[in-house]
Amino acid sequence: MPLFIDRRLNPRDKNFGNRQRFLRRARERVKEAVDRVVRERGIADAGKGAAVSIPAGGIDEPQFHHSDTTGDRRRPLPGNKTFVAGDLIDKPEGGGGEGRGKQASDSGEAEDPFVFALTADEFLDILFEDLELPDLVKASLKDTTSKEPRRAGYSNDGVTPNLNVLRTMRFSLSRRLALRRPTEAKVKLLADEVEKLQALQADCLLDAKGQQRLRDAVEEMQGLKKLQRAIPYIDPVDLRYNRFEPKPTPRAKAVMFCLMDVSGSMGEREKDLAKRFFILLHLFLRRKYDRVDLVFIRHTHEAKEVDEQEFFYSRESGGTIVSAALTKMLEVLRARYSVADWNVYCAQASDGDNSSSDTARCINMLASEILPLCQYYAYIEILDEHDGFSEEAGKELWRGYRLLKPKAANFAMKHVARRADIYPVFRELFAKQPAKGAAK
Repeated sequence: MPLFIDRRLNPRDKNFGNRQRFLRRARERVKEAVDRVVRERGIADAGKGAAVSIPAGGIDEPQFHHSDTTGDRRRPLPGNKTFVAGDLIDKPEGGGGEGRGKQASDSGEAEDPFVFALTADEFLDILFEDLELPDLVKASLKDTTSKEPRRAGYSNDGVTPNLNVLRTMRFSLSRRLALRRPTEAKVKLLADEVEKLQALQADCLLDAKGQQRLRDAVEEMQGLKKLQRAIPYIDPVDLRYNRFEPKPTPRAKAVMFCLMDVSGSMGEREKDLAKRFFILLHLFLRRKYDRVDLVFIRHTHEAKEVDEQEFFYSRESGGTIVSAALTKMLEVLRARYSVADWNVYCAQASDGDNSSSDTARCINMLASEILPLCQYYAYIEILDEHDGFSEEAGKELWRGYRLLKPKAANFAMKHVARRADIYPVFRELFAKQPAKGAAK
């Protein structure tokens, strides 16, 4: 295992370890601010950026300084016209605290908060940084049909954009040194000598020895230039191009079924909460994974697959038969998604109303047909705002599903009563799981 030792000096006499702790603390403050923004505004707006604020005291680095109210001071400060060294000065009266004090604020903060803007990408990175779809990738379910170019060394031929200039110049220099190609400086030095000798010859000041040197210099210069032309600065043999080869890239394929009750028993408040949960789920999946298919199924006494727009915004009335949605899910799953190639996930939202006979059918379908094919099944039941969060608070569907929960490790269920409950419940359902020794 490699061991890295950071020997960089601390910046401006500040401890590096303390700075890292400060950065972690500041990031926690930012995350708290992001969570607060999500609670205060609609989930549908969660994909947008935001201006978040943290208290100014939360971004200060801790540092040691001399106290203003204690200590033995024996030196006068510049500009003092009253005291000299040795005079005793009474300590100023003040409060019992050691703090320096800040300006009052009607909001309860001692200082103005530090406000900054987060882009949509930054906001979502912080919003979803500790969430994941549990067990999304299976070691046995790798799609190797998708190939991406990967670096595979160098080649002597290729297209201009792939030219590796540094390696090309390195080979060019090696070849010129090996073949002893004359340098431009050497040719220029000889050319300057020829020019001076020719000037002396024109003034009839060149003796026989100088004439011979001129002829030798001209001949040598012509030979060097001829050798330069014979040994080019860059030869095709020097060219090196970055080489790429398509290599299989393992990718997880998952399908997420979203089921929602839109029957008459689901009022506008219930539908709004269910829609917000799925909007957040949809945003999370699109943000987290590139290759996730979403299937939207809404049901009353009958179920149908719809697109995203209709799933969230169209209106429909009727009775409630939950098993219709489960039957439709199985139909779509068997027609389009093979469990040998796809990881299957399902999230269901309902107010819990259902007949006891249909609930029994739902339990049988989940236990025998759906859960064995799913990696994860999440159910949220929407309660009245004044109902408590207890196991007995659920309706018919909750009481039936509660019998199934202890028998299925991949089944989860939660209550939701208010808009502010959506995000915490979502985080609890899709929190990161503890690391496992080996993927199943």
